[in-house]
Amino acid sequence: MSASLSPETISIIKSTAPVMRQHGVAITTRMYERLFVDPEMRRLFDEAAQKSGEQPKRLAAALLAFASNADNLDVLKDSVERIAARHAAMSVKPEHYPAVANALLPAIKDVLGDAVEERIMNAWGEAYWFLAEILKSREDSIYKRGE
Repeated sequence: MSASLSPETISIIKSTAPVMRQHGVAITTRMYERLFVDPEMRRLFDEAAQKSGEQPKRLAAALLAFASNADNLDVLKDSVERIAARHAAMSVKPEHYPAVANALLPAIKDVLGDAVEERIMNAWGEAYWFLAEILKSREDSIYKRGE
């Protein structure tokens, strides 16, 4: 995985790691509340993992790992592979990514309120789409190979 995020974005994302550690589960829980107003999106996720609270914890851990390693994304290769494989198993498609962005980014603001500045929101927006492109590319390969 090559880092093509700007140095400023990397710095901002890394600076949010403590916040993600403290508030990540609240953010991801809120994100799923926003996302699941669409029944189609709900069907893409493991119902049991949602009910147990595992899914928000997993996503919060992934966001924290990314924030902590924004300057060394190669350490996330195995995680990206697992996530892409899970997405492919659940039939996640490129057209699903905007809905997640439209739930995740506002969820950050919902949980953190005025404590989150516009530059932080912009950095997380850039980071989200950067990661989305990596995942979509890997998922496309999985779909094409029929893995």
